[in-house]
Amino acid sequence: MSGPILQAALDLTELKRAVQIGKEAVSGGADWIEVGTPLIKSEGMNAVRTLKSEFPDNTIVADMKIADTGTLEVEMAAKAGADIVCVLASSDNSVIEEAVRAGNLYGVKIAADLLNVRNPLERSLELEKMGVDILIAHVGIDQQMKGMDTLSLLREIAGKVNLPIGAAGGLDAVSAGEAVIAGASILLVGGSITKAADVRAAAAEIKKSAVAAYGTLSDNAVSKTAKTSKAANTSRKDADEEIYEIFMQVSAPNVTDAMHRKGAMSGLVSYCGNVKVAGKALVVRTIAGDWAKPVEAIDKAKKGEIIVIDNGGRIDAAPWGELATWSCVSKGVVGVVIDGAVRDIDGIKETGVAMFAKGVCPNAGEPKGFGEIGAEINCCGQSVRNGDWIVADESGVVVVPKERAYEVARRALEIHRNEVRIRAEIKSGGTLSDLLELYKWEKRQN
Repeated sequence: MSGPILQAALDLTELKRAVQIGKEAVSGGADWIEVGTPLIKSEGMNAVRTLKSEFPDNTIVADMKIADTGTLEVEMAAKAGADIVCVLASSDNSVIEEAVRAGNLYGVKIAADLLNVRNPLERSLELEKMGVDILIAHVGIDQQMKGMDTLSLLREIAGKVNLPIGAAGGLDAVSAGEAVIAGASILLVGGSITKAADVRAAAAEIKKSAVAAYGTLSDNAVSKTAKTSKAANTSRKDADEEIYEIFMQVSAPNVTDAMHRKGAMSGLVSYCGNVKVAGKALVVRTIAGDWAKPVEAIDKAKKGEIIVIDNGGRIDAAPWGELATWSCVSKGVVGVVIDGAVRDIDGIKETGVAMFAKGVCPNAGEPKGFGEIGAEINCCGQSVRNGDWIVADESGVVVVPKERAYEVARRALEIHRNEVRIRAEIKSGGTLSDLLELYKWEKRQN
């Protein structure tokens, strides 16, 4: 191993954008250019031909993910200009063997992607015997969203096979260095490069991290790094902490996009306070502005929670006001969402607590104690349970089911990062419809 190789994975659907991002990535230190699977499916072998023409001095990797017709697909990619062609390691042995034979015939290397392989080490040893040139320890995007870890897969096979190993799946400037220490000689980086506002700088930072990690590779350094890594793992943030931090980076629209346009409450207005909030829900049902249960809920609330009140949408009597909000301050409640009215807005503005309601009304209901705390409610068109996550900003309020919170947060972050990149391209003179090739991708009618 002469040093870590940085492979920029162009997992886009627009060839024009891929070329531009590729140029910026190479200027930042990317060594290999990957024609990503989405790009191949979108543009076919023309994507391979174009990128080979644009980057004649860089290794071109065609991420074909071959699962059948090994000879035919390797031949297609090789004749289009690929230097390395990827097959799925989970494919039948006959497919792998044919791909290897075709690779030898056409002078290209074969990389086997361990995506979804059940016994990675066992399969890696088999692949080595069959003659593949490179192994890729890969955790896919959908798996990453649920917390699966590329480094764990990498450590399972590194040092046990005599092939170069690539690491793929969610790598950034920090984890790229960790991957090198763990045994990767090729770093396949997608979103951290392609979705960066400054692609060149992002690629340069990742390459610098990888080179620095490679420079520490000695027995003593590796041993020390392993101990440090183990200690870091024991002090890693818990899931709720990580979910919160991610939700505070993204917008409510990012979150609904991550859930396929679901979860958004309707009819709410942000009246005051710190408009950007995220936290777990404490749910309350009340009737006709009865404020007893909403106020009692404050005593049960935990720091960082958001009280969500079902008042049946009525805005003729408010179940919430200034004094209840000041009680939230002392308990650390960060927001209140009401399917109904709120009052005392002037006073609530001084508290800093985020307030979302359907309307404002000076009338209060009577504290009769009707309703309940903690039972599932319907608030502004969305079902909400205790512990579901609430993400709210000036665009509105979104409910995320607690069992999907980590996955949705990670998906929302990917959407946010993609928007950051597209925003940068628009500021450079592009238009949204042109960049996304909207006319090309409009759904065809039967």
